[in-house]
Amino acid sequence: MTAANDSALGLDAVKSPGGRILKFVLYALLLLVFAGPLLALLVSAFNDVSDPTALSVVPSSPTLDNFGIAFDLGVGMYLLNSFLVVGFGLLLQVVISVLAGYALARKKFRFMTFVLVAILATLMLPEEILAIPLSLILSDLPVVHLNLIGSLAGMIVPLGAWAFSILVMTEFMKDVPRELEEAARIDGAGDLRIFAQIILPMCKPALGVIGVFGFTMIWDQYLLPLLVSTDASTYTLPLALRTLRIDTNVTPGVIMAASLLALLPSVAAFLFFQRSFVRGLASGALKG
Repeated sequence: MTAANDSALGLDAVKSPGGRILKFVLYALLLLVFAGPLLALLVSAFNDVSDPTALSVVPSSPTLDNFGIAFDLGVGMYLLNSFLVVGFGLLLQVVISVLAGYALARKKFRFMTFVLVAILATLMLPEEILAIPLSLILSDLPVVHLNLIGSLAGMIVPLGAWAFSILVMTEFMKDVPRELEEAARIDGAGDLRIFAQIILPMCKPALGVIGVFGFTMIWDQYLLPLLVSTDASTYTLPLALRTLRIDTNVTPGVIMAASLLALLPSVAAFLFFQRSFVRGLASGALKG
């Protein structure tokens, strides 16, 4: 049995000089593999880079011109579109997830198992399979018969229901003690009050989990904006990065600057939800 302070690789137990050198080399390689691309992105965004083979992790000619050129090419508008889509899309997704999770976790109804299987099945379907049906539905929205193609609303509405968020909220709400709900009913509380004042506050860790994953999923969407957008005015930043990359007049430094702008919101979202996210993962591990 290894000591309690051993690492997963058993390297902390190595005391010989050769073992320490090996440990240092392995750690350096791991750092290079995982942090190297991010460091190259950061450095290149502030470097005057014209050759894609000249990307480096060492600053050579620092400049802010890359960001100025990127904004001149419309990156500011694409960034705003992305924030609008992720803001309204995540809000809609959270609302639908908590309501659906409450219904699946605390209510009993016919075909509930079928509904859960159907929700789970959507996670197993590649986005490419849903592309054509989704584009047909968005071009003629059922019941209201609206055409959402070419609008930001067409990117927001399909994001409202995500199986992952619904299942996470369902499992967390199942573990809320039913005694609390029964005591509230004895005091005369209805379903809405029980949901808002008892169930939902106890699911804050789950809200952090679906907040981080939901934000990342929506922010990184590429296929959906590609299906919905008809002109550059509705491009989101991930979609715009493709157009910048194939433009021969755009230097790699400008592309790196735009990529850095696309990366920062995801990092900020994780830091914002970090406490709830970690608590949510820890709660899930303890329950498992």
